[in-house]
Amino acid sequence: MNYKFKVTIPVLVCGGAVLAYYLIRRKAAAMVDAATIEKLEAGFSKLQASDSKSLLKKYLTKEVFDALKNKKTSFGSTLLDCIQSGVENLDSGVGIYAPDAEAYSVFADLFDPIIEDYHTGFKKTDKHPPKNWGDVETLGNLDPDNEFIVSTRVRCGRSMEGYPFNPCLTEAQYKEMEEKVSSTLSGLEGELKGTFYPLTGMSKETQQQLIDDHFLFKEGDRFLQAANACRFWPSGRGIYHNENKTFLVWCNEEDHLRLISMQMGGDLKQVYKRLVTAVNDVEKRVPFSHHDRLGFLTFCPTNLGTTVRASVHIKLPKLAADKAKLEEVAGKYHLQVRGTRGEHTEAEGGVYDISNKRRMGLTEYDAVKEMYDGIAELIKIEKSL
Repeated sequence: MNYKFKVTIPVLVCGGAVLAYYLIRRKAAAMVDAATIEKLEAGFSKLQASDSKSLLKKYLTKEVFDALKNKKTSFGSTLLDCIQSGVENLDSGVGIYAPDAEAYSVFADLFDPIIEDYHTGFKKTDKHPPKNWGDVETLGNLDPDNEFIVSTRVRCGRSMEGYPFNPCLTEAQYKEMEEKVSSTLSGLEGELKGTFYPLTGMSKETQQQLIDDHFLFKEGDRFLQAANACRFWPSGRGIYHNENKTFLVWCNEEDHLRLISMQMGGDLKQVYKRLVTAVNDVEKRVPFSHHDRLGFLTFCPTNLGTTVRASVHIKLPKLAADKAKLEEVAGKYHLQVRGTRGEHTEAEGGVYDISNKRRMGLTEYDAVKEMYDGIAELIKIEKSL
């Protein structure tokens, strides 16, 4: 077996000590304990015996399983850390998470085909294009008469360089990251200027206000819980928003950072422009985890590349009367239809959350433009029915 190690720390020892250090590290990286192997074998058998439709089941063949079950990242993550949520939740659509940035490389035999399937043909030989926000002025208001669109939102996920993802973070790291994020955001000015609210010690009044504003994220859903993404809750978690409540940052919910721009109505141009300004400003102060081939890295393989999700809450009563028809039209434009409160929820009051599905192999601008063009077409069809 060949081992490749990337030196990510300065070498402070010399001679035989260096060799001993790397031999120890190689041995540690090679060994997955018997208890973990037992859980992996049981989980694999459970998955294979199920009627799960997840991408995990589709691509975790016996051959891939055997090739990966003894591997570890330098953070100590195993295949079990990647697949445990999908094994516990057999109704998962994807069923896999990356416990740290290295996992995308160490467990590439499983991640690559899942990424290719989810991201509409982004093959392991493909390379994500450089960041490009494009010309924000070319977008406009999708619903100037406010007939269909309730609200518009564009968000992206970011991971802070030098830290693993949720399952591998210590409580001290959570707190350290929260402090960095809080101090960084306190430097924002103009429309983006606002306040950071730590979840730890949050007053009942602040909590209720954030709930009323639909800002407060709860401890993770069962998919994240099973992935070990909610440890030490609420340590290191917090929420930032500007005075107008049109710009929001989540710290250490599912990803290290979620930057969100939103407002009522369908003015996508205004929403997108605000996000671009914010991301560019924060990026000058905090280095983000980026991969030459996969783009920006986050916890979930559905959210790589641009990590941009542009969405609207929209009422399409005639189209929605035939859910299959709505899904069919949305699919043509690479759009994803969700319930009002996001993934794994139902539509409330006939309002759907519709967003771009593709995040990889295209630029940030192109991802948003796909949503823009698709929503414009859905509204056109709704008007014609």
